[in-house]
Amino acid sequence: MSLLRVDASIRAEGSTSRALADIVEGRWRDAATDPTVVHREIGTTPLPSDAWAAVLAASATPAPDRTPGQQRARDLADALVDELAAADAYLFAVPLYNFGVSQHFKTYVDLVIADARMSPERTPVTSGKPGVLVTVQGGNYSPGTPKEGWDHATSWMRRILEDVWGIDLEVVTREFTLVGVNPALDAFTELAEEIRTNAEHHAHRHGDTLASRRQAVHADAATR
Repeated sequence: MSLLRVDASIRAEGSTSRALADIVEGRWRDAATDPTVVHREIGTTPLPSDAWAAVLAASATPAPDRTPGQQRARDLADALVDELAAADAYLFAVPLYNFGVSQHFKTYVDLVIADARMSPERTPVTSGKPGVLVTVQGGNYSPGTPKEGWDHATSWMRRILEDVWGIDLEVVTREFTLVGVNPALDAFTELAEEIRTNAEHHAHRHGDTLASRRQAVHADAATR
């Protein structure tokens, strides 16, 4: 079984989203049959910010008339969707940055959607496959907190991954990752530790079930 992992953290070391994703991946490796992992790094190796405009221009231009930049963008979008099509399951690790979705993940999504195989008029290559979204937040924006509603990323990512791409999605969230870093949050140390423990528990559980959910999809398809 093949897992596509996409990391959007700008930190290679000390990244909370990567640490949680490592737990999910590790448990998936233990549970999956013949596990392989394809890793798409978009945080420390960002996709070109101008690629989306170029791929749209390429789509409106006959192949012989495309510029080299347009063709490179077209090839990149093709490669991203090839990875999605080939995978049996997905793991997306995307931190919250400045109350919104990571620009790296937004570029990734835009390029994927530009491919005809992910067009709204077609069933996407991701439809029905299981996935896990890991998202982390430095503060806490959950209901009842002073900044409730300031997380403008998680609901958008769920809309894309679940509703647009049709992925059977589970979400692992960890808040208050800046506790211990920002002295203003020291009062929340005990709560932050509880949140960390719960997030790691969910990462273990969803990693365990990721492979079994895909195997169930295969079994259901075989009986139709």
